[in-house]
Amino acid sequence: MAKIEPSIKSALTQYAVSNRGIFSYSQLAEFQHRFQLSAETLEALLLEVAATFATPPISQFYVGAIAWDDNAQQAFLGANLEFSHQALSLVVHAEQAAINNAWLNGAAEISKMTINAAPCGFCRQFMNELSTADALEILLPTGQTSLHELLPTSFGPDDLGNSEKLFAQHVSKSSMSGCPSNVSDNLYQHYLASYSPYTKNKSAVEIKLADGECFYGRYAENAAYNPSLSPLQSALSQLAMSGKNLFDVDLAQVTLLEKQGCANQKAVSLAVLASYGLADSLTHIEIE
Repeated sequence: MAKIEPSIKSALTQYAVSNRGIFSYSQLAEFQHRFQLSAETLEALLLEVAATFATPPISQFYVGAIAWDDNAQQAFLGANLEFSHQALSLVVHAEQAAINNAWLNGAAEISKMTINAAPCGFCRQFMNELSTADALEILLPTGQTSLHELLPTSFGPDDLGNSEKLFAQHVSKSSMSGCPSNVSDNLYQHYLASYSPYTKNKSAVEIKLADGECFYGRYAENAAYNPSLSPLQSALSQLAMSGKNLFDVDLAQVTLLEKQGCANQKAVSLAVLASYGLADSLTHIEIE
């Protein structure tokens, strides 16, 4: 890629921070026209911008990814998120972060993924849970491929008799009557929209800052189990995509909402929060 003026990357980064890493296709077209960029150059720049949101205290490896939804005409950035002094299994991979960003913010499907490095096996398995997995395009610095080519003999939802897929799951239309008074409407709606076909543990997290700003996350299970994304990881990734982290913000409360009788997220949530010295901030609520 030809050398790009720092001011161009700065403008894209500022927009990404203000919009939590979400670009409409029309906004991207406007940036392309304003800065006289080719589509390929703009895409490469977006990957660089995505990688600036990474928090890799362990690997020092900055990874960016873009999830594209041609249906909603939007692009969603994501970056890897690591936790010091915690198990490596708790890391949020860039591909997970981009897909999570899309899922939480109204995307209808994932049409293709752009990544600045080949996806690891963990991420290939995570993407295999998508409703579009069979036709998913993967764009890499080395060229275009597909998830099917990267994961030719796959194990997925169908192998476990799960007819649901991530982005195509049934979302309950339950009324707010089942929601406790100390749970926000937004948290409850994310709880209902979580994806847990294997454990049936609907769960979601709300990170509330002292100024009232909130960040949400949902549980996203995977047929291979280990690549599942916890609701706290999901919410912390959203916090990171706004240019913030728990070390820098004035935290009011973290609320974990789970399904009674199926709850399985409290221990891992406490472990992650402990890495920030914030284990006492967790409020755990179970509902029927």
